[in-house]
Amino acid sequence: MDYAGAAELLESAWVSRELIQPLSRSAGMATIDDAYAVQSRWNALREEAGERVLGRKIGLTSKAMQEQAGFDRPDFGRLWASRYVPVEDGAAEIVTNLFLQPRIEGEIAFLLKAPLSGEVSIEDVLAATEAVAPSFEIVDSRFERRDFQVIDTIADNASFGAFTIGQWGQRMLRGDLREVPMTMERNGEVVVTGTGADSLGHPASAVAWLAATLGNYGESLQAGDWILSGSLGRAIPVSRGDEFRLQIGVEQAVVAIFV
Repeated sequence: MDYAGAAELLESAWVSRELIQPLSRSAGMATIDDAYAVQSRWNALREEAGERVLGRKIGLTSKAMQEQAGFDRPDFGRLWASRYVPVEDGAAEIVTNLFLQPRIEGEIAFLLKAPLSGEVSIEDVLAATEAVAPSFEIVDSRFERRDFQVIDTIADNASFGAFTIGQWGQRMLRGDLREVPMTMERNGEVVVTGTGADSLGHPASAVAWLAATLGNYGESLQAGDWILSGSLGRAIPVSRGDEFRLQIGVEQAVVAIFV
């Protein structure tokens, strides 16, 4: 298939904020390897336009998200700096009209202090981690929701929309990340709960999966990378005016306000 042409379609949709047909129908994309090749070409286009990659995101790590997507394995994408929303005055203000079909997820973010490459263990991941933090990921899609396939979401930078990260710390690393509780509220009402174990049994297991999978494509994780380790529950639709609060363990809560 024409990877470059498919990447240009995604770039056009990103800039214009107009939906396009799924590439599995319109561009002959048929395999997971095709999808990651398109994602890589699109990332190259973004970098040519001045984009920076801050790290990686892992998707479809929880049973809830796999059931929503109808897929039984994780996927990955890039974290683009242009869609990182910092927390200021206790909250991240996120511009809703940046997105087409936004939903929000609660995750544990990892900050790496050492590289990870190929097959690694949970212990290797934890040893390579400087700090962790609660994080919101906003997932989005450039595709019309007709005959939609998971390979389309992979090509679409794993449905990347935006993200924000709370305060980095080491406190959660001193305990068992599998047992860390997560609560997400929308406008004061609890809408999602989970634990660290909801991400592939252990959030560090998700990061280990990412290192191994990137190795299959000749890539690796580097010191300084930010890694979103996957949703700990289902994704919730977002509307302008919504305020979300994410509490993971005893860390300071993260608030996202959609304006």
